[in-house]
Amino acid sequence: MIKTYNGSKLGVTSAHRKALLRNLAAELFLHEKITTTLTKAKELVSYAEKLVTKAKKADLSAIRAINGQIHNKDVAKKVFDVLVPRYKERHGGYTQILKVGTRRGDSAQVAIVKLVI
Repeated sequence: MIKTYNGSKLGVTSAHRKALLRNLAAELFLHEKITTTLTKAKELVSYAEKLVTKAKKADLSAIRAINGQIHNKDVAKKVFDVLVPRYKERHGGYTQILKVGTRRGDSAQVAIVKLVI
């Protein structure tokens, strides 16, 4: 049975998309604000919010799940030390997309993704 992917395929293979979202999420958690294309931003918000929700449990299972998705140990540590206490009382909506305009080279729509404080 062929299962469909519910989201934008971003014009790449599934392995490339998975690696792309992992890297974008790691950079978002590290810098708390990144600039990317609008389509990637929309996919990133969905991915990052699921990671933060999973990390909020803060048990061994959550730690292993986050370490399995984010391969940078410093970023994973920041998720549990900084982001989880910040969003302890919040029920979703950890990220925000701000549209910036279009990129000059290829007229792609550009957006800023940032973590809500």
